[in-house]
Amino acid sequence: MNKVEKKRQKEQYIVEEMIRLYCRKNHLEEERQGRQMCPVCQELSDYAKLRSQKCPFMEQKTFCANCKVHCYKPEKREQIRRVMRFSGPRMLMHHPILAIWHLICSKREAKVKNL
Repeated sequence: MNKVEKKRQKEQYIVEEMIRLYCRKNHLEEERQGRQMCPVCQELSDYAKLRSQKCPFMEQKTFCANCKVHCYKPEKREQIRRVMRFSGPRMLMHHPILAIWHLICSKREAKVKNL
């Protein structure tokens, strides 16, 4: 597996975990069918994976938020924004290593852009 594919899989995993956290905290257990995501969140997760699979900029970018091209449909973009706003701060409690890694990568990307 090459470097870009590993990066793609890690990004997909992080996004799925953020959506899963959002769903668990915001949707009723009946909607979620046990430990699975509700149909709306599962659809968003599948959509995010599809967009990641088709991303031509995966080698250069760190995260979708840093990308110059926004490939999400407006409604899905708003959904993922809501998920990120909610789950981002909570990831520190649920997935501290992923949260710290994301913070380091974001700071590094900001430094590169400012140079």
